[in-house]
Amino acid sequence: MEREKMVEKLAQVAGRENVLASETDLMLYGYDASLYRAKPDCIVLPGSTEEVSKIVGFAHKEGIPIVARGSGTNLSGGTIPTRGGIVLHFSRMNRILEIDTETQRAVVEPGLFTLVFKNELARYGYVYQPDPASEKVSTFGGNFGENSGGPHCLKYGVTTNHILGAEVVLSDGEVIQIGGKPLDNPGYDLTGVFVGSEGTLGIATKIILRIMPKPEAVKTMLAIYNTLEDAGTTVSAIIADGIIPATLEMIDKLTIKAVEESIHAGYPLDAEAVLLIELDGLKDGMERLAQRIMEICKKNNVREVKAAKTEAERTQLWAGRKGAFGAVARLRPNYLVCDGTVPRTKLPEVLSKVMEVGRKYDLPIANVFHAGDGNLHPLILFDERNEEELSKVHAAGSEILKLCADAGGTISGEHGIGAEKMKEMFFVFTPRDMAAMRKVKMAFDPEDIYNPGKVIPEAEA
Repeated sequence: MEREKMVEKLAQVAGRENVLASETDLMLYGYDASLYRAKPDCIVLPGSTEEVSKIVGFAHKEGIPIVARGSGTNLSGGTIPTRGGIVLHFSRMNRILEIDTETQRAVVEPGLFTLVFKNELARYGYVYQPDPASEKVSTFGGNFGENSGGPHCLKYGVTTNHILGAEVVLSDGEVIQIGGKPLDNPGYDLTGVFVGSEGTLGIATKIILRIMPKPEAVKTMLAIYNTLEDAGTTVSAIIADGIIPATLEMIDKLTIKAVEESIHAGYPLDAEAVLLIELDGLKDGMERLAQRIMEICKKNNVREVKAAKTEAERTQLWAGRKGAFGAVARLRPNYLVCDGTVPRTKLPEVLSKVMEVGRKYDLPIANVFHAGDGNLHPLILFDERNEEELSKVHAAGSEILKLCADAGGTISGEHGIGAEKMKEMFFVFTPRDMAAMRKVKMAFDPEDIYNPGKVIPEAEA
């Protein structure tokens, strides 16, 4: 369909001011936080489920691809319109529809920023536990699509553990309800199917969340190490002792340098690695648990353990971790995030091999990651203007994901597969496995309207 006719039809649904089609708009919505670029045919900003349904129904009838998008913080090319079509941008659907502390439930729209919701919950003394580092700008639609994690995922789980249901628009425009506020709904667990499907099966327009009372006490510590190996061994030792901290994050020397130049979080520049450890729960027993963690750190050659004494000190320590990805821009213009997961016991071994990959390709690699659940985030630093360097980055990234898979892990902990990692799916799935996944895709989206060319590689001829 000609773009002018498409814009005219979509304007009848969402209003002309909510349909964007200038060359500047197409360029701005043609990239995310990955290395991929592609232009859509137009962008629509729907204001309601009804409008989404009508837009999708129109696209289905005309065979036009649709990509749902929030802030575009996706790190694997998941929001790139690789086959053109319509980008549905949810910035207008950004409301908190309900907060019910009695049942510990909330309902939100997909364009709501994660941190905006968490700040509102704090007024009620409640928290939403998933906390992606991009929470200032990441939206719930993206969290839903990617099954986002965050530092708290060690103790509390990832997004799928906190989404109980949703209102979803299917690829033909039909609106359905999956899951719901009660626990243990009968029938198939469609919520589990849709969360993490990266916008390839349906688009959530209302999301039902589990919320929790704020913990009575929180204690945050910074453990400082002279080697990455000692920090990695400490992680396994803490978990093996039966202690599950709320968070257990690792940051290496190169990242520390960037963070201190940018944020001044108080991390020591001469350390090879630091662990950011946080406990939460009841006041009773908190100090005893913290003391036990300090003893474990000492057994694993910790240089020093610092405990935040005030909320301001705690906030400053976390500012370093939350701002790490942005801070590394001081080191090189670009980076590729390798989001792989390994068994905790393999952390020291795999980290050592990751650094070997960096030396092999002559690329600096910074590490900042969710150490508690083995979710690595090696940041391969480079300059995209150097074509030779860019090709090496892709090769190094694939090699690192192979290391994770070979260690008994997988190729994504929270950033998804998108367009970036499809060939790496063969590291962890057989052709038969992926054929089963294609059947699920075909069941919900037989015309391949939703986010085509993502997640599952095409079947070999």
